[in-house]
Amino acid sequence: MPAIKGIDPKTEEEIERHPSDDEPFAALAFKLQVDPFVGQLTFFRVYSGTIESGSYIYNATTGEKERLGRIVRLQADQREEVKKVFTGEIAAAVGLKNAKTSHTFCDENNPIILEEIVFPEPVISLRIEPKTKADQEKMGMALKRLSDEDPTFRIKSDIDTGETVISGMGELHLDIIVDRMKREFNVEANVGAPQVSYKETITGTAEAETKYIKQTGGKGQYGHVKLNIKPLEPEDESKKKQKNVHRSEGFEFIDSIKGGVIPSEFIPAVEKGVKEAMERGIVAGYRLTDISCELTFGSYHDVDSSEIAYKIAASQAFQEAAKKARPVILEPIMKLEVVVPEQFMGDITGNLSSKRGLIEGMDDRAGLKVVRAKVPLSEMFGYIEFDHYAIVPANVALAIVEARK
Repeated sequence: MPAIKGIDPKTEEEIERHPSDDEPFAALAFKLQVDPFVGQLTFFRVYSGTIESGSYIYNATTGEKERLGRIVRLQADQREEVKKVFTGEIAAAVGLKNAKTSHTFCDENNPIILEEIVFPEPVISLRIEPKTKADQEKMGMALKRLSDEDPTFRIKSDIDTGETVISGMGELHLDIIVDRMKREFNVEANVGAPQVSYKETITGTAEAETKYIKQTGGKGQYGHVKLNIKPLEPEDESKKKQKNVHRSEGFEFIDSIKGGVIPSEFIPAVEKGVKEAMERGIVAGYRLTDISCELTFGSYHDVDSSEIAYKIAASQAFQEAAKKARPVILEPIMKLEVVVPEQFMGDITGNLSSKRGLIEGMDDRAGLKVVRAKVPLSEMFGYIEFDHYAIVPANVALAIVEARK
């Protein structure tokens, strides 16, 4: 087993752990499962060092410690309790309350954060509501447990209606979630029709500058920022990571402030304001993604400047810049494979073309023809696998915008 690489949370420098019991402990949580008898099982793999039951385990991702009561090793449906786990082994911790998938466990005196597992973004959503008042509280608990187990399953509340919206990787995925709610948690629910999880992005660059100034009888508010936004480019793994660049899924924030024109304690508020503004898109209100935002200039007031003022200024500046950066709607494109007798090839290809599909190739398989294509999800509720997001054609974008009004 090769050495595992990670980041030192104190210095943000890349460090390694070699696969040895003598190295400091480092492990990655890769799965959660709720057991009706023992509670949450946190599955983890040990990359270096050892860990014993009864000791405290340090979660480098959250900075918290929890007591590791029991450790079990699982094989199929067999469960064996063990006292100690060694390098290279996979085990499950019983009863950890704050651990999530992709969290790093390590020696507190030798901290490391391992690379997180990257999960695909949900592409389909539907509205869900409890059938009775008695189901309401149980539904919230059931959805939380299911989302803890499955990182590709998301829950949110609609800002405008207050309705609960669940999102996943396809119709079957959400059907299984609803069925598990009924079987495992005894929760009955009404569900709406599936909805495509559209997104928005920008195709150009733009700049905007905003001052948020509010004077009242007492202390006022002052925040001044200048932002430059552009489409996010793929990350170059060969380049060294810069300390002034914060990158997350679909977003990059660059702090280019010089000479302290904005005090460093207000920079996180600027980034937070931009992220909040990205939650509501320009074209049809869908969440914005794949954007690089650079903070280039600003100013502050000795008395009136505050985090909330900079957050509001950043949010307003971002919205203004995004309107000028040629925003577009993105739709999920699904990878499709149809196995069909040769005499039906024409019907299939014609049907896919009518659904805005792109035929990528055809193969032979056991006397049948295989048609490979990519088709927009909105046209293909039924038989699909997510491939990527693409810009929506202008005429379809207009229809989407009208439907959102």
